[in-house]
Amino acid sequence: MHDDRRLVENRLGRVLAERITPAIYPESLPLKVSIWVAPDEPVPVAEGLAAPRTPIESGARWGAPWATSWLTVEATVPAAWAGKTVEAIIDLGFDQNMTGFQCEGLVYRPDGSPVKGLHPRNQWVRVASSAVGGEHVVLHVEAASNPIIPFFSPTALGDKSTAGDEPQYRLGRLDLAVFDEEVWLLVQDLEVLGELMHEMPEEPARRYDIVRAIERALDAVDLANVNHTAAAARACLADVLAKPAAASAHTISAVGHAHIDSAWLWPLRETVRKVARTTANMTALLADEPEFIYAMSQAAQYDFIKRHRPEVYERVKKAVSEGRFVPTGGMWVESDTNMPGSEAMARQFVHGKRFFLEEFGVENQEAWLPDTFGFAAGLPQIIKAAGSKWLLTQKISWSQLNQFPHHTFLWEGIDGTRIFTHFPPVDTYNCSMHGREIAHAARNFKDKGRASMSLAPTGWGDGGGGTTREMVAKAARMKNLEGSPKVVWDCPADFFAKAEAEYQNPPVWVGELYLELHRATLTSQAKTKQGNRRSEHLLREAELWAATAAVRKNCQYPYTALDRIWKTVLLHQFHDILPGSSIAWVHREAKQIYAAVAEELTAIIERAQWVLGGERVGPNVFNPAPHTWRSVPAGAAAVVQPGHPCSVAERAGGGFVLDNSLLRVEVDARGLVVSVFDLERQRETLPPGSAANLLQLHPDYPNAWDAWDVELFYRNRVTDLTEADFVAVDTDSPASAVVRVGRSFGSSKVEQTLALRAGARGLDIETGVEWYETEKFLKLAFPLDIHADRYACETQFGHLFRPTHINTSWEYAKFEACNHRFVHFAEPGWGVALVNDSTYGHDVTRTVRADGGTTTTLRVSLLRAPRFPDPETDHGAHYFRHSLVPGASIGDAVCAGYRVNLTPLRPGVAEAVEPLFTIDNDAVVTSAVKLADDGSGDVVLRVYEAHGGRASALVAAGFGVAGFQVCDLLERPLPGDAPAIAEGTGVRLRLRPFQLVTLRFARSPESDAE
Repeated sequence: MHDDRRLVENRLGRVLAERITPAIYPESLPLKVSIWVAPDEPVPVAEGLAAPRTPIESGARWGAPWATSWLTVEATVPAAWAGKTVEAIIDLGFDQNMTGFQCEGLVYRPDGSPVKGLHPRNQWVRVASSAVGGEHVVLHVEAASNPIIPFFSPTALGDKSTAGDEPQYRLGRLDLAVFDEEVWLLVQDLEVLGELMHEMPEEPARRYDIVRAIERALDAVDLANVNHTAAAARACLADVLAKPAAASAHTISAVGHAHIDSAWLWPLRETVRKVARTTANMTALLADEPEFIYAMSQAAQYDFIKRHRPEVYERVKKAVSEGRFVPTGGMWVESDTNMPGSEAMARQFVHGKRFFLEEFGVENQEAWLPDTFGFAAGLPQIIKAAGSKWLLTQKISWSQLNQFPHHTFLWEGIDGTRIFTHFPPVDTYNCSMHGREIAHAARNFKDKGRASMSLAPTGWGDGGGGTTREMVAKAARMKNLEGSPKVVWDCPADFFAKAEAEYQNPPVWVGELYLELHRATLTSQAKTKQGNRRSEHLLREAELWAATAAVRKNCQYPYTALDRIWKTVLLHQFHDILPGSSIAWVHREAKQIYAAVAEELTAIIERAQWVLGGERVGPNVFNPAPHTWRSVPAGAAAVVQPGHPCSVAERAGGGFVLDNSLLRVEVDARGLVVSVFDLERQRETLPPGSAANLLQLHPDYPNAWDAWDVELFYRNRVTDLTEADFVAVDTDSPASAVVRVGRSFGSSKVEQTLALRAGARGLDIETGVEWYETEKFLKLAFPLDIHADRYACETQFGHLFRPTHINTSWEYAKFEACNHRFVHFAEPGWGVALVNDSTYGHDVTRTVRADGGTTTTLRVSLLRAPRFPDPETDHGAHYFRHSLVPGASIGDAVCAGYRVNLTPLRPGVAEAVEPLFTIDNDAVVTSAVKLADDGSGDVVLRVYEAHGGRASALVAAGFGVAGFQVCDLLERPLPGDAPAIAEGTGVRLRLRPFQLVTLRFARSPESDAE
């Protein structure tokens, strides 16, 4: 037989596009359209509905960037259409290739009730399934003219204040039309079979069966009268559509989905409306499609519509109660997981799960993070401690160099906790049910022979409107179709339960899930990262001192304020806000919000301290850190003991020598540190002939994704900033030995203070930068005379080790990595730590010197200057604090990291304050002291083992205790063997390495405040 497959395939493409698809709407008439433009920000629905309109027509330009327009469309149904299905077609000027990144609309009835969203792939509104002739149809559209942000190009469109007021869009088709369902069904039949045909090998008979069936169907279609011949064409396809899939066919659990970034190329206020449009769409689709299931994560987004679109929220609540609109993920937002601190990562689950429990009675077992830029090694324990046990993501498929070896596996964290994890092999979180995607999922699945199922998040994301009726129709045809994987609608929990039951002994991946892409998100938008870090530590202090004041002085605990502030901070940990990959508007607002958070938390702290310590006169200083500081116990206020005296002397050859009897530091005439000598251990920290505190400037022009990426070739060119404008002694610091250094380069300036403080074992480095560079990367380098094949980086509730070498491609790919408060290097018996107050990105390299010694160089990433999506990223003033701590153990690094982030130098108070808890082992570190969230007055203590070893510790409460419980993160009692037992008047803890424990103490009546 002659091979004419290509002839049939090409024929199908043209006939489908030019004849059959247009026949879905065989009759139409234009809608009458009028418009009102809101003067500034979006207005309440009632105001938008009532505002006066002016006429506008299809083809007219509309929509300044970030503006809101209210359109009214109306028409009268012709008598000839009686009994037919009628829809409004409303094209706001969509570009179908930019789904989720442009104008959108939400349709309302005249009474203000929402109908559905309008999006590039979803432009229809059902008016009637059986129309009444002569009926007048009126619909209102709240249309958002969000600009299309051009990828990888500097643009002023990313902030309302710079975007201008030129109209962005032209109204497209605005019609009332008859919907021919039979033609629409034919389109779905042909698309599914045509896409399947293209994905099949050429040899099997099944492909030829499909070719001939399509040929017969196309022959049956009268191109001049598609509507009357569609049924006959469908009949030609019935047999091939009815043939069942092979028993061994891969099964895909489709989950309705609309990944909505809580902010990215739009501000937070627009996300509120994106969520409303999408959820209106999805509740409408659920009503029409009985097998469809939709899942939405991010409790914050449910809260958005609860507060701002209650009429949509009521529809969501009803659908949730029916079990088909599924809250998933159990987090406040789909956060970054690399940079949030221990307690913040825990609170993502606390607030997310509690919202779903209180609002819907739903408890998630799965964490849902499809788009997060890599996963910290401490996350499995946090997921388990929150009462969950599964994780989904697909982002690791974006890695540039190494292909991850599994799709379903156990992920083991730093403490040994294992989480059943799935990476959807469809390799997208916006699956459209296209045959190419479905076939790819089955081919790509790496666990064949051991597992037979995978998950596909299905729907257009961001502002795309979610799952479409076309996707549902395609899934129905692939439910049991020969040559195709089987597609079924599932909720995430059901998929995970089946997958876990099937795969009894999955492989194990130990340690972080590092994304070999988007490494620069550890540095971009420094002020956002600093605001987050500062907020996390202020929240720790606010809870600690407010709880202490409540127990000691019966001071009212600020439950409501702390709950609100936590949710604000957690929202800004979203994976395009904290990583610095959003437009300028988002980061401008974040800066303002962090300032307000700091002001409110400082007021809470100061009020509690005033209640506890009396007037701000006296010798007692509060210590918020989890370790004793200069004789002040953790969580207490006491007198600070003086440290060793400090001195500054001139250095031979220029520069200065700083000494505090613990360290001797030499700063040369260039302002570079050329010696850091540990006097106690008689050990030099720096390699011979090297200089630390060296600022280095690189060109930084990645291949794409400017704010997200840094490419390894940036290292090929570097400028050492060794020229100093001045190097001078600061004589205003009697308790410290301080040298000030000034430099200038390009359009920027740096001023540093290098300080040895009384009693301190670290060299404190404070770096102020006036930064006005473009496409540059600023690093701060510390060469170390240490031979180590690995180093430690703090992560949530512990630390992980990374190699200093690049033996394999996996190590080679980790050329920029994340740390929290410290990085630590060690040889047996001696180590060195670098701690910070707000930086995350760093790199480590090693060389062997001519003398045979090893130089291990740590470089901290300070600032970048990408131009997309914010063309002025990080321009302005910045301030960083670091401390180099020679002779440091891991425990010393933990203490120093807290010290630099929790500065205890508040004005002294008259009264000493006893801590609520004392712990007799520094390896057991306090993460939180607070009152229980339920308002019971119980005191909650969260601790973790921080050194990476076994630890026994006695926890003593400084108040009367009626009993205690070991709890999960939501402060609910845990069953089974506990790591804590009563011992005398305290609690004995026996912890595994990095084990996290939450203790809840009931207060006895005699513990009532004074």
